[in-house]
Order: sequence, then structure tokens, then C-alpha cells
Amino acid sequence: MNGAGLDHLVVMAASLDEGLAWCEASLGVTPDAGGQHAFMGTHNRLLRISSPAFAASYLEIIAIDPQGQAPGGHRRWFDMDDAALQAQVRSQGPQLTHWVARVSGIAQATEALRALGYGAGTPQAASRQTPRGLLAWQIGLRPDGQRLLQGLLPTLIEWGDQHPEASMADKGVALLQLQLLHPDAAALHAALQAIGLGSHPALQVAQAPTPALVAHLHTPKGLVQLRSRL
Repeated sequence: MNGAGLDHLVVMAASLDEGLAWCEASLGVTPDAGGQHAFMGTHNRLLRISSPAFAASYLEIIAIDPQGQAPGGHRRWFDMDDAALQAQVRSQGPQLTHWVARVSGIAQATEALRALGYGAGTPQAASRQTPRGLLAWQIGLRPDGQRLLQGLLPTLIEWGDQHPEASMADKGVALLQLQLLHPDAAALHAALQAIGLGSHPALQVAQAPTPALVAHLHTPKGLVQLRSRL
């Protein structure tokens, strides 16, 4: 899978049961089973959202695993240990919080962001077992787990031989457009250009007083807009 592109959207939930109920109520479908991330103490459920605009893409509903262990020496990814974000998700329900971009050379993409002043973390090898075998990837992780540019600058991922979307059922949900709204839209656009995502027609960067990630989805319930509350 060559080149850069949107890999997946991240929806954080206080629990996977809440995430499941949210998905069924909001999008009209039941997400597929996911797996556990023992090294992060999280687990997920997955939903295919591929479209002509965003090939091989999916939505990840993720929560802290009550049966898991907190990672030692670092915080969980995607700001999941942030007390304010946890409180927001508990009080307001599951919500879009971040996105992950797929790259074909994560080391080079990480360096490109570092040259612009963005510490996108160190690529770490990760894996989990699936019914189809081992799913392996590299992902850029910061020790503090912090999302950059209020979550609008994506976490970077590079997959091994398998991509999880290939085994997901098509449930009639498709990502049509992703809007990235930020007070410093020029800086965000330059960072996306540095990792090969600067000219995607359905990935729109726009100036706005308040940062927001807005996903436009076709679903069995019609057109649905997910908007982050960053």
C-alpha cells in the first residue's frame, strides 16, 4: 500500500459497550470486533468506512481496557490518559477525537514533521493476533501520548503485510470528506504537505477560530456529521 492517506478515524469511548451503543444509534450499524492492545492497556471495535475518496479506511472505537494494565513509563496514545478528555467523554459520550494517517515510510515522515518543529514521536513496532494471523504495524508514539495541533495533525502509522480493513465487512458506511479546521490553517497544511497529504481533494484544511475535526459520512441512516469537541 504505497503513498500517504487517511488510515482511520479515532472515536474515544468511556467503555466499548458505550462505543457499541453509540455506533448503532449514530451510524445505524454494529461495528466489527477488534482486539486488545496489551502494550497500551486499550481495546477497540472497528468499522469499515472506505470510499472512492478514502480507500482502505476505517473508524476505530477505542476505550481503556478495564482488564488491561496501564503502560509503564509512558502515557496511552491519543491523549487517552488526559483527565479533561476522559471527563468530557464520560459526560458527553463517545466522540471523534483524532485521526491516523498511513504512510509508506514512517521514519522519513516523522523526520519531515520534526524539521517543521512537530515532535511526532518515535516509530514503535506493535502487533496483535487476529483470526487471519498476526497484524503488525509501526506507529509514531510520544511518551506523553499528546495529540499535536489539538488532534488535527495525525498520528503516523505504517502497516506490515496486512491491513485490517481488508477483513472488515462493508456495512454501508463511507467517509465522504474530512475537514480540518484550525486557527493556524497554514501551518497545518504545511505539515500535511510534508508527509504527502497536502493535495487530497476530500481532505480540506480551513481557517477557523476553534479547532475541530469534522467527518462527513454516508450511512444507512443517511448523511451523518461527526464533529470533535477539542
